[in-house]
Amino acid sequence: MALLIQGGTIVNADQSFRGDVLCQNGKIVAVGENLDVPANTEKVDASGCMVMPGGIDPHTHMQLPFMGTVASEDFYSGTAAGLAGGTTMIIDFVIPSPQQDIMEAYHQWREWAEKSAADYSFHVAITWWDESVREAMGTLARDYGVNSFKHFMAYKGAIMADDEILVNSFDEARKLGALCTVHAENGELVDRLQKKVLAQGITGPEGHPLSRPPVVEGEAANRAIQIAQVLNVPLYLVHTSCIESLDAIARARQSGQRVFGEVLAGHLMLDDSVYRDSNWASAAAHVMSPPFRPKGHQEALWRGLQSGMLQTTATDHCCFCEPQKAAGKDDFTKIPNGTAGIEDRMHVLWDQGVNTGRLTPNEFVAVTSSNAAKIFNIYPRKGCVQVGADADLVVWDQEKTRTISKETHHQNIDFNIFEGMTVKGVNIATISNGKLVYFDGELRAVKGAGKYVDRPCYAPFYDALEKNAANLSVEPVNRKENS
Repeated sequence: MALLIQGGTIVNADQSFRGDVLCQNGKIVAVGENLDVPANTEKVDASGCMVMPGGIDPHTHMQLPFMGTVASEDFYSGTAAGLAGGTTMIIDFVIPSPQQDIMEAYHQWREWAEKSAADYSFHVAITWWDESVREAMGTLARDYGVNSFKHFMAYKGAIMADDEILVNSFDEARKLGALCTVHAENGELVDRLQKKVLAQGITGPEGHPLSRPPVVEGEAANRAIQIAQVLNVPLYLVHTSCIESLDAIARARQSGQRVFGEVLAGHLMLDDSVYRDSNWASAAAHVMSPPFRPKGHQEALWRGLQSGMLQTTATDHCCFCEPQKAAGKDDFTKIPNGTAGIEDRMHVLWDQGVNTGRLTPNEFVAVTSSNAAKIFNIYPRKGCVQVGADADLVVWDQEKTRTISKETHHQNIDFNIFEGMTVKGVNIATISNGKLVYFDGELRAVKGAGKYVDRPCYAPFYDALEKNAANLSVEPVNRKENS
């Protein structure tokens, strides 16, 4: 059945205009006024509302095995919660264990994701290196639509990628035309600081930010950027949380380097006072990496988003409930890292971004959808309202309000980091692949309805080292022998 969204203002990243949107067979087939629609077309009244591309969350972790447990949100519950919040696609992460066959891990994650209610894709983490990993990267890029590879510079003794892994993986990604992404924290420094903080008798969640200060993120961001510059590979820094890494990104971009920055909704809203809550469970619920930062970093991140130095917003949605967090009751280093947010990202960004004048509605669309689609090479299939695009849409009532609460959210977690926040600007309808999956508070998500989205690689980037070598004189220097 066809679906018509009528009477709204269409908001893309580049322009806004009045018009209706006709969806059929999962695609947008017409945009404009006085459209000719088939008989029995389902209609959604968007009068007085905005019609925008569905959100793309480029950083989630559904069903993740991590720190001795498994995230409480699976691919169905997580994507369903995303649909309730206006997010119609996620890019999750395949994270092989060290020495695990990369393709084995990839197929395991694909199997888990078959229950997704919304479209999905994967970054693949490189956690170790040998020739089989190189071959797997090529197979993933050529045959499975993977155009981004993730590198954890943190988590020593587990999934941390050292400089040798970074250099090998970055160079292979360059040859494939793929994008490198990094979690920028110096794992060696974190390991040492964790031991130091514990030795001081600090075992509670307040020790978490002390062991991961902004400088350890800034150092890793700088290092990754410099490695990417030497090898001439594009770089995407996930969850940029502090001034130090933002400055590194800005310097690189101003010099012409292809570097992109992502910021989490949580890092824009919260500061490190959450770790000093007298309630241990509440403080532990906020433990994620990088941690929430001291006041001042939040406004700098907003300016980074406004200026275009940061291009995308995400959640790092990775849910662990109170009994899971309790594994670190006597040692903050054992608290599973992760918070939720996929259902609330677009609402809090609209409220604190558009309603405050920090972002225009068009910029909101860019940072919640279009920029991610462009960076990860799925635009204009995703990220815009135009003929031929996937029919992933939200109908947004900018006057309606909603109070965020764990009691009413759809996320499978017993805590909400935005608890009690009243937001103005709410999605009243979500359309995924042309189907009305959320309408006026009613979630109609269907398990398994989501599709895997191929993301083609770009053309291979030139070898900067080879080019530099070619520019050097090949004539040997004649030197006199010592007498």
